[in-house]
Amino acid sequence: MASRKASKKTCDGCNAICCRHVALEIDEPETAGDFDDIRWYVLHRNVYVFVEDGDWYVAFKTKCNSLGSDNRCATYERRPRICRNYDTDNCEFHGDGDAHEHLFETPEQVEEFAQEFLRKKRAKSRARSKKKRNTRS
Repeated sequence: MASRKASKKTCDGCNAICCRHVALEIDEPETAGDFDDIRWYVLHRNVYVFVEDGDWYVAFKTKCNSLGSDNRCATYERRPRICRNYDTDNCEFHGDGDAHEHLFETPEQVEEFAQEFLRKKRAKSRARSKKKRNTRS
């Protein structure tokens, strides 16, 4: 039986999705003030926040200066470590990249999520307090 070699995914035909933004991990928001900071981020042009695998990121829509008109890296042999470590198995173009659990592009999206998140957090806190009072009785 002939062995079937797995085909390596390539960047052929891709419009370089991975070269059109910078994302930095941020702390998960816990307070109204934290959510207000996120609201401030998305008030800026070309900035968004997303959650992926439970981790929070602020991202900036900005094209890499090394991206050529052919959507290929013009400095490929000298590309940064982040680019060298990027694996096409996680590429959005191939449909294998992680979908965002949450995506915030407007202040209203942040406010809506924050209200629900903080409401649930307060409800959990009240339930824990009530349980503690009942166990002391």
